[in-house]
Formats: sequence, C-alpha cells, structure tokens
Amino acid sequence: MPQIKVRGMKVENVCKISKELIDELEKIIGCPRDYLTIEHMNSIFIMDGEKVEGYPFIEVAWFDRGQEIQDEVAKVITKYVQSQGYEGVDIMFTVFEKHRYYENGEHF
Repeated sequence: MPQIKVRGMKVENVCKISKELIDELEKIIGCPRDYLTIEHMNSIFIMDGEKVEGYPFIEVAWFDRGQEIQDEVAKVITKYVQSQGYEGVDIMFTVFEKHRYYENGEHF
C-alpha cells in the first residue's frame, strides 16, 4: 500500500516507468518499496458507439499523507507518464480510513 491503478496506458509503457517511479515515490512517501503496488487495468474507452483512444487515468489508493506529499506524488506520476509520450494525465486519490481497511482480518 499505496496502490497505484493505471488505465489508458499501454502495459509496456507502465513497465518502462515502474522501477524509477517506485524509486522516487518510495523516497517521497517514506514507506518500504514492497508496500507500493502498480496495477495495470485494461480499459476500453467508448464514445458515440465506437472504441476510441483513451488517456492516462491514474488512481492512487492510500492512507492520507497530507496535501504536500499528495501534490509531490501527483507531480512525479505526471512526469513519468508524460515521459512515455502521453500529453495529459488525470490522477485521483482515494483515501482509506484505517478502521475500514483490513489486512488478514484485522483493521489498521
């Protein structure tokens, strides 16, 4: 945890940035490397009855770390996504509440 869910990017592009992205996020967030996960979600974008090219949409699901850390994380993710030739990227943060998040049957 944090969980990074990626839509609208080619899986090959996500793989290319994954190591350096995690390297940088690990330092900003201050959590062990193996707490961070990246999941590529296969999405099909549709408009007016046709499949269309999507755009990168990244969801970061985590425990709140404050606005300053969140802003830094958003900038780093944007930098790496744009390094793969994508112009725009949307990022959404979902904040878990500790009493609602369970690991092995126990909440945090």
